[in-house]
Amino acid sequence: MPKNVLIANRGEIACRIQSTCKRLGIATVAVYSDADADAPHVKAAERSVRLGPPPVKESYLDVAAILEAARATGADAIHPGYGLLSENAAFAAAVRSAGLIFIGPPAAALEAFGDKIKARGVARSVGALPPPGTDGPVAPDDGALTAEAERIGYPILVKAAGGGGGIGMQVVDAPAKLLRAVQACSDRGRSAFSDERVYMERYVASPKHIEVQIVADDHGHTIALGERECSLQRRHQKIVEEAPSPAAFFEGTEGEIRRRAVWDAAVRVVSAVGYRGAGTVEFVASPTGELFFLEVNARLQVEHCVTEMVTRLDLVEQQLRVADGQPLTGDAITPERRGHAIEARLYAEDPKKRFAPQPGLLEVLRWPAAGPDLRIETGVTEGMSVTPFYDPMIAKVVAHGATRAEAIARLDRALEGTSITLVGPAGPSQTNLAFLRAILATETFAVGQYDTSYAEVFAKTFV
Repeated sequence: MPKNVLIANRGEIACRIQSTCKRLGIATVAVYSDADADAPHVKAAERSVRLGPPPVKESYLDVAAILEAARATGADAIHPGYGLLSENAAFAAAVRSAGLIFIGPPAAALEAFGDKIKARGVARSVGALPPPGTDGPVAPDDGALTAEAERIGYPILVKAAGGGGGIGMQVVDAPAKLLRAVQACSDRGRSAFSDERVYMERYVASPKHIEVQIVADDHGHTIALGERECSLQRRHQKIVEEAPSPAAFFEGTEGEIRRRAVWDAAVRVVSAVGYRGAGTVEFVASPTGELFFLEVNARLQVEHCVTEMVTRLDLVEQQLRVADGQPLTGDAITPERRGHAIEARLYAEDPKKRFAPQPGLLEVLRWPAAGPDLRIETGVTEGMSVTPFYDPMIAKVVAHGATRAEAIARLDRALEGTSITLVGPAGPSQTNLAFLRAILATETFAVGQYDTSYAEVFAKTFV
């Protein structure tokens, strides 16, 4: 096992990785920007290294500074967490070239799945079909652009090839809007990912977002640990996730066959590129249950906690063991899934203003008591600020129950017992705490038949 892990990340995921390392007796090194100098992940580490000023390009994305921090502190491994450099193939290769363990997939797998066009081809090659779309990139000056869109069928989803997190995506419902959308997504991809390529695929209307957690080792084991439902989203980003999915098309004997087929498809996709470590294969499902491959997140997901609660596996520990060359064993090979888990992401944002971020000082931050069936995952404490430099997530609240109804009730009680007072430069700032409780109380959520549009539709009536 690694003896000294540098965590190339911040916030709650850095704290989450530290908790497993501490339990296993592994030392950790924190890196930080000036904005995070007093953050919990910095204080909890055995050693910490300043990377630079708050902007991520000058700190958390500075590969040379991170590698130098590892050298200076004697780290023998780097865990990238999620976001930031976690799916950067060049970073993974640089870590290994420096003689360090990269706690993540091989660079070749990151390259294959980081390019959404390549990923579609990989999935298609193993029978996990993506939505109908283009086989390669398209450009605004492509004379066949309109004809390609007509072949695919409107509405069209234009997507940045190197994108993620909902960035560089636009839905187009008419030919007159196509050229502008392609140009806009290309520009966004260039600025956000240094990749101007875009492609098109058919937009699946009112879909459910289903994803499968996998873990693979170097000894021939690639295991699906079950699916998660992640359809409560705003701006193409998730706010509530649960496991297993309550979708109607997974009910009954035929539903269980369909569920296992999705798990098998996920395994085939990652196996096609020699995947190793933890990852997530994402699908979108039409209202009738027709499933299409969406993408692979070649890293730990924000919502990995719900899978951990239903399997009782520590996915960070599995990542560490696989990176050390150990085979998957025991419950990781034949996981027993127990009950239901659900996660709500608490954000400093205003649902009444299209979920606009609300930076500010956390004057009050109180949580209910955690336990085996309730987890609070956070990277901030009372008296800290939610800054405009990073994602405005305050915490994840994760509840488990023997049934879905029990898990929802436990989550709601936890949210009821949470107190947050956020003060911005111009006065009180907002969080989505009340919004989360309101949407969990709806009949649509109770019966599990919400789709990816539901949160934003509900926000229009939220008062």
